[in-house]
Amino acid sequence: MDQALKHVILYTDGACSGNPGPGGWAAILSYGEHQKELSGSMGSTTNNRMELFAVISGLGALKTRCRVSVYSDSTYVVNAINQHWIDQWIKKGWKLSDGETVANQDLWKLLLLVLKKHDVTFYKVKGHADNPLNNRCDELARGAIQDYRKRNADLFDGEEA
Repeated sequence: MDQALKHVILYTDGACSGNPGPGGWAAILSYGEHQKELSGSMGSTTNNRMELFAVISGLGALKTRCRVSVYSDSTYVVNAINQHWIDQWIKKGWKLSDGETVANQDLWKLLLLVLKKHDVTFYKVKGHADNPLNNRCDELARGAIQDYRKRNADLFDGEEA
């Protein structure tokens, strides 16, 4: 671990209304006294894709190499890295132990590229609990879905967000 690098705290979350359905993602970057919130939405997507996209977007927003602590409530994302699932997927040609193809390969490959640019450690946090930054990410991600629905109201005639 390079101590000379700036240490950035990154909280992320993804949300989906239906799975698949419209999705939202959010990332909060903190460095010292500075904090930046990012969020966005996509049409027909899944919760797992939004969780991944949030991490990619947060890391991608960094302009220089940093030491990053990523906090996510996504078991999917955190375990894929910390329990080395992704290493096994790559070794097996992006196949699961049952022979099925790994979902979201495009985003996993993009995440791997972004991870090379930084010194990153992943931490699992409990979702919808007492963590203010995780809760704020959830709020931002859900808000992005609502904004998407408003912008595309003709697609969601009569549906609740």
